[in-house]
Amino acid sequence: MTIAPVIKEHIAIVQGAGGPKAVIAGHRIRVIDIVVWHEKMGQSVDEILADFPQLTPGDVYAALAYYWDHRDEIEQRIADAERAYDEGRQQQSLLQDRIAARKARASQVPV
Repeated sequence: MTIAPVIKEHIAIVQGAGGPKAVIAGHRIRVIDIVVWHEKMGQSVDEILADFPQLTPGDVYAALAYYWDHRDEIEQRIADAERAYDEGRQQQSLLQDRIAARKARASQVPV
């Protein structure tokens, strides 16, 4: 029996910042993106295809199959990305507070 390498036709592993990433072969769209759109945001496969007409149904379903085969790893990456986003928002808020305080002090300095 020969098994067709269907996933390999649709999913490529590329090196990037933070390590290797699964992407749709021939595109820059990551498997994790499709997972978030479908599993987290509730978009249907048809909605994803409408937003990204360069993809095929096979691409999207292969990404979802890859997700289910690597669920723990991908869920950890999603959690790490959410944590990094939250930390960035907190740092941005602190920076905005510092800028506002500096502006307030500057406006109170006599000339």
